[in-house]
Amino acid sequence: MNATDSEILLELFLALDTPEGLRAELVEGVILVALPFDGTHCHIISCLADQVYDASATDMQVSEFKGLRLTSGEHHPPNHVIPDATFLPEELQLLRNAPPWMEPDGLAMVVEVTSNYPQLDRTTKRICYARAGIPLYLLVDREKSQVSLFSKPHRDEYTEVHLAAFGEPLALPAPFEFELDTKDFL
Repeated sequence: MNATDSEILLELFLALDTPEGLRAELVEGVILVALPFDGTHCHIISCLADQVYDASATDMQVSEFKGLRLTSGEHHPPNHVIPDATFLPEELQLLRNAPPWMEPDGLAMVVEVTSNYPQLDRTTKRICYARAGIPLYLLVDREKSQVSLFSKPHRDEYTEVHLAAFGEPLALPAPFEFELDTKDFL
């Protein structure tokens, strides 16, 4: 994709008038439109947010579906990604006055729960989040019944991954420093 095509694609994406209830993302040069989530997807995000609020060593803000502007690979326009949940240290107040598509600086963790595009969550978004230097990426994979915590980003990949089957605890490192209970994900 040349620079002109990239600019046109970005302009088209930013001009989209997405119908109510749908989400549009621009990921590695592809525009994706996702349907609303089912109740189980929302339940998992709610359980996760409750645990972070109750147990995290650092007070966190959470935003569901916060638009992030991330660098892309090759000659694509910048990625415009909407994680299912984004966790940010409360003391930084990064959400205050943030634009619709904010930069990832200061984020503690992004979360994806597989649903509409599971392979996108497992691979493409993981690479995007690593490339952006987001310290932690938590993938709740409903098809595999497991939680994957990716950490220590380096270039286009995370260098560490910790897995837990649904029902098993998963240790979240600093700034969270608690064991995530995944029983309610079953």
